[in-house]
Amino acid sequence: MEIEHYVINETHRIQTQQLDVYPRFLFGPGPSNAHPRILQAMSMRMVGHLDPQFLALMDEIQELLRYAWQTDNRFTIPVSGTGSAAMEASLANLIEPGDKILVGVNGYFGNRMVDMAERYGAEVHQLRCPWGEVFSLEEIRQGLEKYRPAILGLVHAETSTGACQPFDGIGDLCRQYDCLLLADTVTSLGGVPLLLDAWKIDVAYSGSQKCLNCPPGIAPLTLGDRALAKLKKRKSKVANWYLDMTMLMNYWGENRTYHHTAPINMNYGLREALRIVAEEGLEARWKRHQTIAQSLWDGLAEMDLACHVAREYRLPSLTTVVIPEGVDDKAVRQRLLKEFNIEIAGGLGELSGKVWRVGLMGFNSRSASVALLLSALKIAIAGAGK
Repeated sequence: MEIEHYVINETHRIQTQQLDVYPRFLFGPGPSNAHPRILQAMSMRMVGHLDPQFLALMDEIQELLRYAWQTDNRFTIPVSGTGSAAMEASLANLIEPGDKILVGVNGYFGNRMVDMAERYGAEVHQLRCPWGEVFSLEEIRQGLEKYRPAILGLVHAETSTGACQPFDGIGDLCRQYDCLLLADTVTSLGGVPLLLDAWKIDVAYSGSQKCLNCPPGIAPLTLGDRALAKLKKRKSKVANWYLDMTMLMNYWGENRTYHHTAPINMNYGLREALRIVAEEGLEARWKRHQTIAQSLWDGLAEMDLACHVAREYRLPSLTTVVIPEGVDDKAVRQRLLKEFNIEIAGGLGELSGKVWRVGLMGFNSRSASVALLLSALKIAIAGAGK
């Protein structure tokens, strides 16, 4: 090969500065600020994805995930991708064309579940309620009675609204109607009470960048025995090769058969994130999130700012703050970012321009975060009229 004979196009050969990202307080719906220990773990040297050291680490991640989710599920793994990848994996593996699925839609991510299920050929039906509200047990029973679905999909922690769907009794109903229960736990895992086995949840997925404080890019997924039985009885192949759990079982199971190159350093980070959860203990961690959230809500009330979700269904990890009449949504968020290095988010979908979404998750769930945010928000709102 005579390299000197090639003509090189130099158009896109730019000279850039060494990367230097200005620090932010990430008080939005995610990603949250990564714990320093997690960043340190991610900087460790790489090994191969079949290296004995990495295989041992995989076992630890699975066991720590079972603790965080409070489940004994054998198949509990981190998917190589963001939370949306784990969301798609749950649907791609359990849906065969023509399957009936019922989805509770009370926010943006319920709609996303509907969209994904339709793409895999499901006959999708919806239960709907206003964004920020939750479904009653009777509404769910009526939906199961009417549609007789193979799968019921519900968002436990709706990131677009800040509402937390109660799950008590839903698993029993699903067994009564021979239906799998699927839960979106992206904004609840590691921050909000979550008891998969006690609540009889068959399938759950999450993300790394919320209450676990790991950077985005790896996503927990767990399938219970009833879900695995449905997967094994499929008449057709899973339509998504990369997310086909029948193949990934061989990598995350005893055989350790190659499927794809796992993101080594992302797994380092997730292991450390889960180790931090286990060190603190779930009960203490849930209590901390609740206590810090309450101090935020009290501070907002003192500023005459209302929360969108009723107190009994409000997520401790994600609060939706009603934007006061006459206040410019974007102007407040831009001022917070430019003057205080604070990121909060605007509303999604039906709540666009109506709420701010404020996350205090994991490492960010501290009294200092609340004090900083409230004082900065008060200044940012002043003079931010439309």
